[in-house]
Amino acid sequence: MIDFGFDKIALIGAVALIVIGPEKLPRVARTVGHMLGKAQRYVADVKAEVNRSIELDELKKMKTQFEDAARDVEQTVRTEVHEAKSSFETEWSEATAGLGGGTSTAAGSYVPPPPEYRHPKKNWRLKRGATPQWYKQRQGIRTKALSGAARVARFRPPGARAGR
Repeated sequence: MIDFGFDKIALIGAVALIVIGPEKLPRVARTVGHMLGKAQRYVADVKAEVNRSIELDELKKMKTQFEDAARDVEQTVRTEVHEAKSSFETEWSEATAGLGGGTSTAAGSYVPPPPEYRHPKKNWRLKRGATPQWYKQRQGIRTKALSGAARVARFRPPGARAGR
């Protein structure tokens, strides 16, 4: 910016005092101060915008470099995979050349028989409850139906005879 020393500022103040007058000088000085502040803020905004644009350009350059590096890596991986695939296919064809003997694969391939129907072997006459068998056994719950004679024999007192 323009280089102002103390002597130049004093000279400008003296001229302003003579030209403007002592009554209006404080108001004019305030207005000039506001304008200088606005100018400084504007200059600072322009500097910040220039710095942002420079950083944006640098980021764009870095982005393009990164994308180029990623493309290079992708290309090398593709070439390596293609080379490995071609070498595998050649070795596989060499290894299986003696096994096939020129026969077609469709005629010599194994075809499994279709699955056969199996009956589920469920006894639909037997009612199945929701209570598990282990719980019934632990609690002493009957799981099988007893005939009348078996029930009488089970609950007959120990000293009674069956023939009387």
